[in-house]
Amino acid sequence: MKKILIIALLLNCWVAAAAQEQLSKKQLADKLFERYEYFKALNLYLPLADKNNPNVRVVERIAECYRLINDHKNAENWYASAVAYDKAADTDLYYYAESLLRNNKLKEAKVQYQAYYAKVNNPEQLRFKLATCDSAAKWMASPRKNYTVSLEKRLNSIYSDWGANYYGEKGIVFTSDRVIEYDESGKQTDNRTGNGFFKLYSANKDSVVLLPASSDGGKIFNGDYHAGPALFNVTADTAWITVTTSVPRNDLPIDKREKGSHQRLYTRRLMLVTATKANGVWGNFKNFAYNNIKEYSVGHAAVSPDGSSLYFSSDMPGGEGGTDIWYCAKLADGTWAKPANCGKTINTKGNEAFPVIPWNNGLEFASDGLPGMGGYDTFEAKGKKAEWSTPYNHRYPVNSTADDFYFLTMNGLTGYFSSNRDGGTGNDDIYSFKYESLPQPMKQILPPVIAGPAQPVFKPEDIHAIIYYDLDKANIRLDAASELDRLVLLLKANPSVKVKLASYTDVRASGSYNIGLSKRRSDAAIAYLVGQGISRGRLSAGWFGKENLVNNCPDRASCTEAEHQLNRRTEVAYDGVTN
Repeated sequence: MKKILIIALLLNCWVAAAAQEQLSKKQLADKLFERYEYFKALNLYLPLADKNNPNVRVVERIAECYRLINDHKNAENWYASAVAYDKAADTDLYYYAESLLRNNKLKEAKVQYQAYYAKVNNPEQLRFKLATCDSAAKWMASPRKNYTVSLEKRLNSIYSDWGANYYGEKGIVFTSDRVIEYDESGKQTDNRTGNGFFKLYSANKDSVVLLPASSDGGKIFNGDYHAGPALFNVTADTAWITVTTSVPRNDLPIDKREKGSHQRLYTRRLMLVTATKANGVWGNFKNFAYNNIKEYSVGHAAVSPDGSSLYFSSDMPGGEGGTDIWYCAKLADGTWAKPANCGKTINTKGNEAFPVIPWNNGLEFASDGLPGMGGYDTFEAKGKKAEWSTPYNHRYPVNSTADDFYFLTMNGLTGYFSSNRDGGTGNDDIYSFKYESLPQPMKQILPPVIAGPAQPVFKPEDIHAIIYYDLDKANIRLDAASELDRLVLLLKANPSVKVKLASYTDVRASGSYNIGLSKRRSDAAIAYLVGQGISRGRLSAGWFGKENLVNNCPDRASCTEAEHQLNRRTEVAYDGVTN
């Protein structure tokens, strides 16, 4: 998956061909690895993993190659071998834990995370990773019942297929690295993965084909390197396309060398280009004003419905972490203002990418730094520019312990997302989702029968909800309203059921203040339910301040904002039936 914005490709090294012939197989494999040619390097490393004469560095490199080509099952096995060596690197423990998490071995992952973070002494990040494992276990055990997720077999191949975007009224354009025969000389492949370069494909109900060629001979869509994803306007005649720069290598700066390396490598970064279509042919390609291929990548465009704001992913300086979501405002003369960061509510020390503007003019995006299930999770936030509500995790079955990203919807009820979870046909796959506003089927919970031989069976856990609040606030957010609306439907279908609400705060502020704040939160949730037609007599409440924390977050200083968020909540649970 093109989840890492910086794409590195090979520049010819200084070493002469005659000298290379004298290199050992391991030296050749190491050089390929340095050049990001993991697929080729792996095939040289594997025969060197001699059980009778083990070399921990070879085992580590095999594990890394498998991880970097997204073969997580083999990565897990080889990291398990690597950590058994006395001279294994500490990071082997971390990536072993990551592989276990990715493969849904959550208890085993927690053990390895604890071992790694004990060595590097980072209790804050350990809490985050343990909470990730716990969230994954909890959400998979209780999936969102109003979501149906389906693998889109007509769009997917045995390769990597992702980044679906709407194309006109009924079409879809997506990105794929399926290998295409270009001429009799052979196939065009990416040495990093062994697959083709990413291209743009157009799909309708009958066929999947390469996006029609452009007026420059097709290189934007079918060129020497990666192209995609692409965003289109409603009439499908204007596009924002993410491409890997194809400028001559002599115009690119040489990367900083690894210790002991003599290779001269350069980085091909991502850039945004716009294009328009006339008479069925794409042309008029223009570079985005803030591309800077010598210093950072820019990609994954999303434009607000009114055209006034452009959002994108970038690792440009001034961000919060690896890659952030940025925006530009459109000026009166039609140009774009300088990029501004979307802020700490959206961006973290990790990576945020793949922004999409949904039907309700909020923001869909993927993050591996916000609380989730592992890898990239998809999130939704309300707001614009640098003012956002706390992001809402779409949870399972949309999210998983794998990478889940590029969540696309026009109406909030149906759409697509991409994932490299198990059960697909290739590396990354495109999934569709359907959201049912009413639980199907509607389950009625009846009061116990006082007399008679039979007792109706019901599950009190069906009446359950958790809603969250912004810092020092008691107002009902949009994500909380959606969860309470679901609860209202169940309560109206079961008019004898009562519920209790328990509200909490994070650990900041005094105990007495937090008791009052949690009471205001319970009052707000009750007022919302009553406003939706639920009798006040069916609702009881408690307020407990900073008691009953959901994570090991004992004080203000040692906890992240994401951890504090999980404690600012109201829990709603079954409380029996009326007489």
